[in-house]
Amino acid sequence: MTRLRDSVDFFVAGTPAPQGSKRHIGGGRLIEMSKNVKPWRAQIAAAASQQDAIFDAPVTVTAVFLLKRPQRPKWERHGTRPDVDKLARALLDGLTGPLLTDDSIVSELNVSKRYALPHEETGVHINVAAW
Repeated sequence: MTRLRDSVDFFVAGTPAPQGSKRHIGGGRLIEMSKNVKPWRAQIAAAASQQDAIFDAPVTVTAVFLLKRPQRPKWERHGTRPDVDKLARALLDGLTGPLLTDDSIVSELNVSKRYALPHEETGVHINVAAW
């Protein structure tokens, strides 16, 4: 596979869902505990497949998750669930296939989460850049 571009920037609108724990259902099979993670990963994959690029060498992934602001947030910065590492896991799984040959090629990962401003949609801003 060939990298067609040096970097891509795009936004995936929606409600970010963390990839959390899995539950054993027997016969060595595991399923996601969250019903929302599969559709969220599919949204990421669909947006990634529109980027006309595939990366098969080391990359940096930068992601800024925009989450819904509660009426009375505990802090000005987003410091409650979902966990940023679980958001990143769902993101990388969604990017693997349509944009990344494997998530092992990610050599640097910069992930943050914040409350969406009143004029912003919830979702995630994604940048993937080749080394």
